[in-house]
Amino acid sequence: MDLSFSPEEEAFRQEVRSFIRDNLPDKLKGKVRRGDLETKDDYLTWHKILYRQGWVAPAWPKQYGGPGWTVTQRYIFNEECAEAETPMILPFGVAMCGPVIYTFGSEAQKQKYLPRILSGEDWWCQGYSEPGAGSDLASLKTRAVRDGDHYIVNGQKTWTTLAQFADWIFCLVRTDTSVKQQEGITFLLIDMKTPGITVKPIIVLDGAHEVNEVFFDNVKVPVENRIGEENKGWTYAKFLLVHERSGIAGVARSKKAIERLKQIAEAEMIDGKPLIETDEFTRKIAETEIDLSALEFTELRTLAKESRGQMAGPESSILKIKGTEIQQRITELTLEAIGYYAYPDARSFGDNEYPVGPDYAVGQAGHYFNMRKASIYGGSNEIQRGIIAKAVLGL
Repeated sequence: MDLSFSPEEEAFRQEVRSFIRDNLPDKLKGKVRRGDLETKDDYLTWHKILYRQGWVAPAWPKQYGGPGWTVTQRYIFNEECAEAETPMILPFGVAMCGPVIYTFGSEAQKQKYLPRILSGEDWWCQGYSEPGAGSDLASLKTRAVRDGDHYIVNGQKTWTTLAQFADWIFCLVRTDTSVKQQEGITFLLIDMKTPGITVKPIIVLDGAHEVNEVFFDNVKVPVENRIGEENKGWTYAKFLLVHERSGIAGVARSKKAIERLKQIAEAEMIDGKPLIETDEFTRKIAETEIDLSALEFTELRTLAKESRGQMAGPESSILKIKGTEIQQRITELTLEAIGYYAYPDARSFGDNEYPVGPDYAVGQAGHYFNMRKASIYGGSNEIQRGIIAKAVLGL
């Protein structure tokens, strides 16, 4: 595998690096590292800057508003964004719903939704998981009954990330209970302002309001908001999940996180020498770096396959499993390095906000707790191992 970059690709890297340096707002610098992205404006500011540049949807075909980049250019772009610690573009519109719409949607749907996803005018959330239907998604119970030109939707979704900000939700609903579970599911686009929708917050372990419950009580959804055919939603859902799982790998961001971990380990002292110089901790970092390098090669092979016009298959499950395990391991090692200052309340004593400990400890406990979910969302890692066993090993 040739991992060298052409002069044109290196010039592209410099273009991206210069753009980020000149356009990333000061108010966002450091927020990603500290986990301080909280408001809708925090998320949308960088989105809109990239939109004006034409770079907000790197993987979209040019005909729908993408930049027309090669997979190598997308890889370089992700690396540079990770290195600069820019906010991540929320995946729900750009990386998940958008590709479903331009692949399976009608021309009217493409014209209506895609430009507003790109501009950030519409904020999307994902209506997949339900109480009792998370890893076993096909057992979902939210019901949609056809009534003339509308569906009447009743049910509940849970763990709906940032639904408190959302304008629209893409939803899997059950439209036929008489067939095999996967064959009775439909994919609907639902306006969150529709009467009958209630959003209730779920406050997670670190105290953040990131996820929600969404309730549907006789919600009227126009039939024109259906993607593709009725009862074929499982096909579109699987397509979307491949995109989601591949993106969850987060190789570039993990490389940056290991770099920060090493800096922390150089600053932390144990028995009179930097933690980075102790055999045990150095071994743990080395093992993580080796796993991350192997994951990066897997990601590159997947990108090479995509460049030949082929969809990612079960390798997206491999990327998801190993990517999230590495992300969790890095947060664990970061807390181990910080020691006492990893205690969640250690930096909130007294009248000052951060009177105790080094700056690099800020937000690390919350980040650790938040990353416990990574091996669950996008399809739990246990389910992904089953997919690999079936699709690759034939078990």
